[in-house]
Amino acid sequence: MDRITRLAARLGEALVARQLQVTTAESCTGGGIAEAITRIPGSSQWFEAGYITYSNRQKSLQLGVPEALFATVGAVSREVVEAMARGACTHSGAPLAVAVSGIAGPDGGSPDKPVGSVWLAWLAHGQLFSCRCQFAGDRQAVREQTVARALEGLVRLTAGENPAEG
Repeated sequence: MDRITRLAARLGEALVARQLQVTTAESCTGGGIAEAITRIPGSSQWFEAGYITYSNRQKSLQLGVPEALFATVGAVSREVVEAMARGACTHSGAPLAVAVSGIAGPDGGSPDKPVGSVWLAWLAHGQLFSCRCQFAGDRQAVREQTVARALEGLVRLTAGENPAEG
């Protein structure tokens, strides 16, 4: 069993024990977090929905991210991932969420937001946590590191810890 599958299994155990559900809002991972979660037998008990909102338009349509944010702070920002997490919880009814938006590469980076820049946000019962990560490697490596970090944060969140730390 690989690291990501182990993390997803730990998350499932924690959510079942607490009778909670989670939802995902993904951009740069393209559904990778939801895929990892649904590898786990019985995940239908604790996984509510996954939103793959790759374009800014879909972030607004599906998750209610204010369009003005894209012009002011960009899609790869704290404000956008926090809005994505709030929208995912609102639309799915799940009390917990993780949201990610980043630049997986090989193109799309800038001096302020180089390739490998990823914002993550976690929401638990209305309380938001977020952090910016800088991952190394090619597109696949950045995406895998993002999925692992998202799941690690969810495990910490279900344990009552700050998912943005660690």
